[in-house]
Amino acid sequence: MSTTPATTTDLEPDYATFLETYPTYAETTSLDALRAAEFRRLDDQRLIYLDYTGGGLYPSSVVRRHAEFLDTHVLGNPHSVNPASALAGERIETCRAHVLHFFNASPDDYAVVFTANASHALKLVGEAYPFEPGDQLLLTFDNHNSVNGIREFDRTQGAQTTYLPVIPPDLRVDESRLTRVLDNATPGGHNLFAYPAQSNFSGVQHPLEWIATAQARGWDVLLDAAAFVPTNRLDLGRVQPDYVALSFYKMFGHPTGVGVLIAKRTALAKLHRPWFSGGTITVASVQGDRHFLAEGAAAFEDGTLDYTNIPAVDAGLTFLEGIGLDLIHERVRCLTGWLLATLLALRHRNGHPLVKVYGPVTTERRGATIAFNIHDATGAVLAHTEVETRAAEAAISLRTGCFCNPGAGEVALGLSTDELDRCFTESGDRMTKEDFGRCLEGGRSPGAVRVSLGLASTFADAHTFVRFARCFLQ
Repeated sequence: MSTTPATTTDLEPDYATFLETYPTYAETTSLDALRAAEFRRLDDQRLIYLDYTGGGLYPSSVVRRHAEFLDTHVLGNPHSVNPASALAGERIETCRAHVLHFFNASPDDYAVVFTANASHALKLVGEAYPFEPGDQLLLTFDNHNSVNGIREFDRTQGAQTTYLPVIPPDLRVDESRLTRVLDNATPGGHNLFAYPAQSNFSGVQHPLEWIATAQARGWDVLLDAAAFVPTNRLDLGRVQPDYVALSFYKMFGHPTGVGVLIAKRTALAKLHRPWFSGGTITVASVQGDRHFLAEGAAAFEDGTLDYTNIPAVDAGLTFLEGIGLDLIHERVRCLTGWLLATLLALRHRNGHPLVKVYGPVTTERRGATIAFNIHDATGAVLAHTEVETRAAEAAISLRTGCFCNPGAGEVALGLSTDELDRCFTESGDRMTKEDFGRCLEGGRSPGAVRVSLGLASTFADAHTFVRFARCFLQ
């Protein structure tokens, strides 16, 4: 299958209609010039990129700026006072301050811990949170596996894990049920509530107001902001979770090996690390069999920080500040609304819908991530792997599967607890993705198709994808 990017002639009628429905898109046209200057490689390679939730794209100027910095400076391991090390340490601290400023977090209240990625940041909290018997971990079905994995830490300490389901079709949490669970915090105990600001499966944006609601009832709050912050403003002066995890490559593509845990200083002091390493201690002794952890962020930054790449984070944040997140947000909101409505309007000749969307079908309280499956004229689901293969042939980058978010996927696809229990029982000691797919009743697909928009997305990208989807009509 070959689907070439839409030409101006192809676009004109649909673009005019689009602007009538989303007139504010015209206020974001400065991003078209940015696309031509910073992401020209997309058009040069005739590639349609629709996987921004998987990873953002790096702007050319950020890469050039970073390369020039590395080419003109000498950086050394920051655990020293020599000139090369001192410069690396200075740039790390500059970036640390920039992160706080970008998210409007007071340096008196919050500390920045550099990590390898959001998953590493989440692991730091999970392994060090002081769970004890009787304590509680509250999760939503709509969590990434890097959050789900925290349950393994609390269970080893005798704490209890509770999951809040999401309710189809919008895949949102029943807030009255959430309130009832929050009211049952263990008095005087350790209660941790972890949820995503935006679902990486459905694009649902869960209320940030839950943070204060939970804290008022005795819960610490861990916010997974990885899918939210690339196109939405997170103001930590307004909402104040105890812990926030994110990856910078999701925001601006480069570097891919630096994430962050932004933690309240009081919340960071609650954590008890199960080990120590180079860089996290002030003193350690072999013969004395003792060690003393460093204070604050340093106690959590294992080994040597990625000191050659952290300056690129500073450049990336500056780049986003120059554009304005509100502008990016409005552009992807308009494109998401058009894409949802257009895909849902596609019908086979017999009238059956081509697409079933999992999650909200409007732009209200949702981000620019759309999960769906394509159905043939009989209503049968087309294997998501086939859609991905054909998309790749058409030079379209999208993602398929359950996107490391099994809870939301299980609800969206209608997988029951009994069915899953049977599959896991029959699997023995190991299960592959292929085994899981074969186990499902009726040959159902174990995953979905996901397209997601970001700062370099254009109407032409969305339009080309719709033309690709129409190729499946019968």
